[in-house]
Amino acid sequence: MSAATARKIVEDDPGAGVFPLSKEKLLDAYRTMKTIREFEERLHADFANGDIPGFVHLYAGEEAAGTGIMMHLEDKDRIASTHRGHGHCIAKGVDPVEMMAEIYGKITGSCRGKGGSMHIADLSKGMMGANGILGAGAPLICGAALAAKYRGDGAVGISFVGDGASNQGTFLESLNLAAVWNLPAIFVVENNGYAESTSRDYAVAVDSYVDRAAGFGLPGVTVDGTDFFAVYEAAGEIIRRAREGGGPALLECKMIRMFGHFEGDQQTYRAKGELEDIRSNKDCIKIFRRRVTEAGVIDAAELDAIDADVKALIERAVAEAKAAPLPGPEELTTDVYVSY
Repeated sequence: MSAATARKIVEDDPGAGVFPLSKEKLLDAYRTMKTIREFEERLHADFANGDIPGFVHLYAGEEAAGTGIMMHLEDKDRIASTHRGHGHCIAKGVDPVEMMAEIYGKITGSCRGKGGSMHIADLSKGMMGANGILGAGAPLICGAALAAKYRGDGAVGISFVGDGASNQGTFLESLNLAAVWNLPAIFVVENNGYAESTSRDYAVAVDSYVDRAAGFGLPGVTVDGTDFFAVYEAAGEIIRRAREGGGPALLECKMIRMFGHFEGDQQTYRAKGELEDIRSNKDCIKIFRRRVTEAGVIDAAELDAIDADVKALIERAVAEAKAAPLPGPEELTTDVYVSY
């Protein structure tokens, strides 16, 4: 590429040459992260008001990881999520309006109001479901990756676990199975430092989850999960490798959560000032916003416009969820069995 051509690309798209994404893709990334944040902040408030049935586990603070990974995926790629799955759903393309209705238990929800927060799924988007069982998504992804391997369509499967679920036997067995069968499977450990209230440093014997991957012959990498660009670049390489037949790998994202393990968690296990420090200095959205505006790639006004759009979307989602009907008795036995 000539210098003149390179200059023309940068002039036409200010993101080129500065970040690994075009300006349009950077705006998409910001919109996704902001949608996740506003969705979770609203659930935090509405749950406290008693408007939402059941428990919710919020992804706020972890948006850069889910977004940075999912931007490499297509609908044919399968993911298996966790009990903290709202962010994965939104980043994978599930409709936030339908998700809100699902969490409110309404028939217009993603699963017709019968799954709730911990069981949102949308197979048309490759979202196999959130899961209330720790580590349960890993073997499911081995199945999805095996199917992709036999189809030969270049699809991948991605399992998400937290640092607590990483100690489950199902997760460790899945690492071994994926290695033995050389599956296009990627295991993402979202290490937010706590398994419920237990410190990761207390409960995990290795210094890095990459060490665990190495024990099964898998390559692995650890990245700063609050840095969208670090996640995006590392995930892109791992996903490309899997698509090309290179086999499974592990990606550890060191990240933080802004709320408790569940809504109502008093978080007495956190150090004094820890939450304040997270909000002030480790907010992945603030970090992203600062980097793109300081680089002169995106104006703050453009990001402010996205903020307003997202707030309007979440307001509409809540209004429609509250107005929608509950599932009727006739829905009780539907969506239970699949006819092959």
